[in-house]
Amino acid sequence: MTVLEDRIEMADTDDANTERLDEWFERLERMPVPEGFRVEIVGGDVFMTPQREVHWEIIRKFLRALEGRFGRKVTIFSDVRIDFPGFGNGFCPDIALLKDSAAKDDTGHWRHQDVEFVAEVISKGTAHNDYGPKKSAYAVAEVPLYVVADPYQGRCCVYTHPKDGDYAMRTSVDFGTDVDLTGTVVDLVLKTGDFPREK
Repeated sequence: MTVLEDRIEMADTDDANTERLDEWFERLERMPVPEGFRVEIVGGDVFMTPQREVHWEIIRKFLRALEGRFGRKVTIFSDVRIDFPGFGNGFCPDIALLKDSAAKDDTGHWRHQDVEFVAEVISKGTAHNDYGPKKSAYAVAEVPLYVVADPYQGRCCVYTHPKDGDYAMRTSVDFGTDVDLTGTVVDLVLKTGDFPREK
């Protein structure tokens, strides 16, 4: 191995990635980000998306379904930073369900290894992230269940069985149809009959 290869390998370690993301997020916190915007870093690129009413309504329905299944003491986050594998992936998932045993690491961050379920609600400007690089990062992290709710197309895409950096199974369900998640880590039926749509 050459010195250059050795340095590249060292720069790509989880610690180096976390330090880099910490620095980027600290800088972002000092910037005048408009109120009501969510900021995350995907593949080293910064994305700011406005929180819309429809977006929040769907997030809230996921949250209520999970609390109805697991109780209020379950570890669920919305828009909380969790670093995922790959360069510059400091995501703030719309919904992230963590294992009961989850604990922060030595740097004070939640670990992607403890994430059992992620739901993302599509925003028009960042849909490509949810279906592309974020889906890939969740698969590499072996998140067992990933659901994308798309209020523009009126459907949910369910991804399960992460393997080799992708999900082996994908199911698409139109809003208004129950999403059967029994047999997955959440073991529930998600009612989408009142999921709002975006124009």
